[in-house]
Amino acid sequence: MIEFRNVYAGYGGGDVLQGLDLKVEDGSITCIVGPNGAGKSTVLRVLSGLIHPRVGEVRLGGAAIHDKSPAAVLAAGIAQVPQHNALFGNLTVHDNMLLGGYILRRNRRAVRRRVDELAEIFPTVAERAHEKALNLSGGQRRIVEFARALMTGPSVLVLDEPTLGLDPKTCQAVFETTKKINSLGTTILMVEQNVRFGLKLASHGVVMERGRALLAEPADDLLRRPDMGAMFFGHGIEDPTAAPQIATASTDSSGA
Repeated sequence: MIEFRNVYAGYGGGDVLQGLDLKVEDGSITCIVGPNGAGKSTVLRVLSGLIHPRVGEVRLGGAAIHDKSPAAVLAAGIAQVPQHNALFGNLTVHDNMLLGGYILRRNRRAVRRRVDELAEIFPTVAERAHEKALNLSGGQRRIVEFARALMTGPSVLVLDEPTLGLDPKTCQAVFETTKKINSLGTTILMVEQNVRFGLKLASHGVVMERGRALLAEPADDLLRRPDMGAMFFGHGIEDPTAAPQIATASTDSSGA
């Protein structure tokens, strides 16, 4: 389980996260949504060790990780796929995969065995093994990015805007690939601007606004809420009947 406990964090002395409380259950696909500036990407940067909280703590399986370096967070079992350009374009798909394993200084035999394992799960890795990454389509690049992130055998995969700039057909490939990764036992935490896509994919949804988690509910329940549109245009929750539901969101976010 991932836990954010009263986290304040930001940039240049200003806090983007304002006392964030958030839980991500093991084995779930949890999608964070919200208007621009809500703090979604900052959550991922804090979790990955790129930003350390000014106040509060982050825990993985009960162990504190909020003061660890990005390399230590990766070694602890959290891998992240950034928004775009995660591959080395002039290297082949195979070499990109090898680099994903060597980052934890594993021996060559173990790394190559891991590439073979992932090539069986993601055929693109085998089919395009000797092609330069820059020649891949957007969907193929995304699949290779996901596969390379799994080279370290993470327990948690973090996805930052996985459908950014992709066409509907490629988005469907991302949907299916993410489901497949989750079915193999990997917990997934994602940020997604395409709210409908993200919540249809996820088992749990979190709505953020102004650096806090306002709602944390089953994703299907969030999709059915009549006030969701208002949230994403920055007007907040307009339906006064929503207040009790916000209060009970502590199941997944004690600070909602």
